[in-house]
Parts: sequence; C-alpha cells; structure tokens
Amino acid sequence: MAAEDTAQPAMSYIPEVVLKKRKNNEQWAINRKLQLQERVKRHKFDMFIKKPDQFIREYRDKELDLVRMKSRVKRTRRASVKPDSKLIFVIRIGGKNDMHPRTRKVLYALRLRNVFSGVFVKANEGIMEMLQKVEPYVTYGYPNVKSVKDLIYKKGVVKLDKQRIPLTDNNIVEQELGKHKIICIEDIVNEIANVGQHFKEVTSFLCPFKLNKPEKALHGKKKRFSDGGDSGNREDHINELINKMN
Repeated sequence: MAAEDTAQPAMSYIPEVVLKKRKNNEQWAINRKLQLQERVKRHKFDMFIKKPDQFIREYRDKELDLVRMKSRVKRTRRASVKPDSKLIFVIRIGGKNDMHPRTRKVLYALRLRNVFSGVFVKANEGIMEMLQKVEPYVTYGYPNVKSVKDLIYKKGVVKLDKQRIPLTDNNIVEQELGKHKIICIEDIVNEIANVGQHFKEVTSFLCPFKLNKPEKALHGKKKRFSDGGDSGNREDHINELINKMN
C-alpha cells in the first residue's frame, strides 16, 4: 500500500493592511533615496557655481592681502630685520582662496606649495623680505641640530626620475652629492645644520618636508606668534612645533 501523502503546510496568511504598509515603506525608502541623490547633485553643483557676492568677497580679500603684504615689506625695510641664526626652517600653515596671486607666487618660490609643508632656507636679506610678504601663511624659526636630524631621518624624501623616494640609502646620497664630498645622510645633516658651502645643493636635493597636522598647536590665527597667534617668527620655539609635526 502506498505511503500516505505527506500533508502540505498551510500557506501563512498576511493581512492586507500589513501588505499595504510594507508597500508604502518600500516606496518611502525609494523616494528617500532619490531625494538624497538629488541633494548630493545640487550640493556638487553649488560647489562649482559661485555666487556674485562670493566673487566680490574673494576679490576684496585678495586685494587686502596685497595691501597688507606691501605694508609688511615697508616696515621690514625700515626696521632692517636681522635674524639670530643663519638657518631657518619655514612651515606653511595656511593660505587658500584669500591669497593674492603675488603671495602665492612667493610661497611657490619658497617651494611651499602645500599646507603643512616645510623647507630649510639660508637667512639673508632676500629671504627675510620673502618671509615678510607671506607672513600670515607661514611660521618659521631657528631649528637646532636635533630638529634638523629628526626631520631628515624621519621625513627626508628625494626625487629621482620623477619619483619620490625616502632618504634611507647612502648610495643615493653619494651618487647625487658625492661631487661635493657629501656621501651619507649624516653629511646632509651637518651641511644643513652648519649652513655649509653646498647648502643650496643639498636643500635642492631634498623635497619639501610633508609634516603632520599638529594637535592643539595651530589654531588658524594669522596674528604673529609673538602676539598670541600662529604665524611669523617663533625663533627657538620652532623646535617645539617641529617635534609635534614630525
């Protein structure tokens, strides 16, 4: 005798009210998604399309930046500012839409194309005038030997064949700077710290240092460091900032 057919499970009954609610929820989710997509599109569009008052405000900021730059340079020439050290380390701490093109040109001449990038420079009249021109956007000071060594060993990078390479191999140093009797990383440290005869060649060999954003050290104030701000000459206090950004 054939086995009895197994009983088929009864189909579960879903009330019509529940089905309507589920359908409404699905439709709401679809509409919500479309609204968010449309909002993102409008936001991106607004980012590229500037309003007339925004153009006017940016133009005024740039012209004001130029006026202030000329005023700072005049004060520097009258005061004849002389640095306390032959070696200066400069860090770019700001500067975007409110910069005049002349200010940006000076920053680029110092090789400071990005915020929180840093370079070693030899203190002279020309460099001090350039630093005055871009003072609201940079901070600088006199690095000690420890700061120089830490920067080069931790953040040192060179550019070879259009590629950025960490400075870890003495063979690269000897290959590029051996003609100046600089054959190892320690020689680079000494040449920069003592502002030696081949300082320009060594600093040109190094890429600008890419530093970390410091915590609770920079507050976006364009006032001078001596007046409670972030910018300008920090003198020996630059070593504290280097330690936080390295």
